[in-house]
Amino acid sequence: KDVWRCWRQLLVLMLGFHSAVDFSVCSAFLSFSDRVFGPNCSTRQVYEEGAKEVALSVVNGINSSIFAYGQTSSGKTYTMTGITEYSVMDIYDYIEKHPEREFMLKFSAIEIYNEAVRDLLSHDTTPLRLLDDPEKGTTVEKLTEETLRDKDHLRDLLGMCEAQRQIGETALNEASSRSHQILRLTIESSVKQYLGKGKSSTLVSCVNFVDLAGSERASQTASAGMRLKEGSHINRSLLTLGKVVRQLSKGRNGHIPYRDSKLTRILQSSLGGNARTAIVCTMSPAHTHIEQSRNTLLFATCAKEVVTNAQVNVVMSDKALLKHLQRELARLENELKLPESASCTSHVEALREKDAQIKKLEKQLRELIEEKDTVQSQLNCLLKSDADDHANDRAAKRWVLSL
Repeated sequence: KDVWRCWRQLLVLMLGFHSAVDFSVCSAFLSFSDRVFGPNCSTRQVYEEGAKEVALSVVNGINSSIFAYGQTSSGKTYTMTGITEYSVMDIYDYIEKHPEREFMLKFSAIEIYNEAVRDLLSHDTTPLRLLDDPEKGTTVEKLTEETLRDKDHLRDLLGMCEAQRQIGETALNEASSRSHQILRLTIESSVKQYLGKGKSSTLVSCVNFVDLAGSERASQTASAGMRLKEGSHINRSLLTLGKVVRQLSKGRNGHIPYRDSKLTRILQSSLGGNARTAIVCTMSPAHTHIEQSRNTLLFATCAKEVVTNAQVNVVMSDKALLKHLQRELARLENELKLPESASCTSHVEALREKDAQIKKLEKQLRELIEEKDTVQSQLNCLLKSDADDHANDRAAKRWVLSL
């Protein structure tokens, strides 16, 4: 019995199904402003409306990542295989339509199996170490990177990755992915007109296609032995991914546990750094997976709130970089000189203005004091004159009385 329905491509509705699962923290429907695809939608439609714009950012020098998240047997690998193929076709179509630019494509692939990183382009199964690069971020030591000759060469490499990836049979899926797979396509492009002249700058960016292993419950997959161990590692890394996404959705305050898992450590720039990211969340409408579907929807709700800071990645040639650094050095030297002289000049002028204001105020004060003295003198004269007039009046009155 199906529990979830897609409504108007923007809502996921939970039908009236009574279960022991606690849905007090999950409403009867979840809204999405991006896109909801029903079971009848093709992978082409999912790519065109949900991933194409992000995938093609790579040809303009912007890093991008597309990955599928969801429970086991919900169609992640199928969806990501289609999205990867459509992206590759559109990237090569773009290259053919822009002959004025010189493109170079490189491809690498890894899987994370039981928390061990393995090169899918090599038959050597030795786990690879993760290194921290101050410019590139987290890198994989001794990872094979193939320079692509053409589209067919890339298809052959994708087939090699598919053949080498760890898969196994469970009660829910006879070909269940037992590892996280990350395919990386790096594109470098320059204007042909300036190549070899020391004036060119190169756009360098990469697109990651990430097919995550699905979260699973041991009781449903009937896992035991090696399958149980694989499921434990898968769930632990997905749990860390969920923590990172929830923390990023609330802002960047506090510690973000990227290093708690190799998956999140490798995907750090894709999750909250210099990249555009599209996440395809897959889920099963069946009631037997109702709790995992709910968790997937909650993850999608948090992921929508994460903000990345994608930028165009430009690498200059040695001569162009040298000229740029020389101009920058000259500008900084001028800033060191000019502000000092300008500040000194401004201070001297300010002091002169203050001195002039003080002298002006002192002059006004002297004038006011002189004016006050003059007024006081005039007042004294008036008072004296008034007193003399009163004295004369009294003398005249006495003279009249004596007569």
